[in-house]
Amino acid sequence: MTYSTPDLCDDNPELVRVLEPMMANFGGRESFGGEIVTIKCHEDNSLVKENAAKPGHGKVMVVDGGGSLRRALLGDMIAENAVKNGWEGLIIYGCVRDVDALVTLDLGVQALASIPLKTDKRGIGDLNVDLIFGGVTFIPGEYVYADNNGVVVSSESLSAD
Repeated sequence: MTYSTPDLCDDNPELVRVLEPMMANFGGRESFGGEIVTIKCHEDNSLVKENAAKPGHGKVMVVDGGGSLRRALLGDMIAENAVKNGWEGLIIYGCVRDVDALVTLDLGVQALASIPLKTDKRGIGDLNVDLIFGGVTFIPGEYVYADNNGVVVSSESLSAD
């Protein structure tokens, strides 16, 4: 399913919260959305890897990496696993790598930037906690929609299906 964040904003002004402009599109899907699953981690993508291996149909992983530009929280292998498990996409307040591979995958990926360095895996992070970045609170179980125009969050599903 494709989404137009401008249309979602126009049609639901009282329901949407809009992320400050900071993300770039790195995935093969230019538009994606779904139920929010959150991960808070800093330069350790253990929980991202673990959750990409779980069923993600209709879900978007929102990862708060603290805005770190020093390590990539997503690369091609974890992204391929997310595709296999049906994730709609990932929104990462941090970096990704393997961008030439990410753009070929049927997965939405938005992040701050790319960097070639991977993270250490120390098993540190929090799953399904409220995240706050870019002027928006991301609450597990709410909904997020993203496209080349930006990212919007809503407490209700804005999907037509």
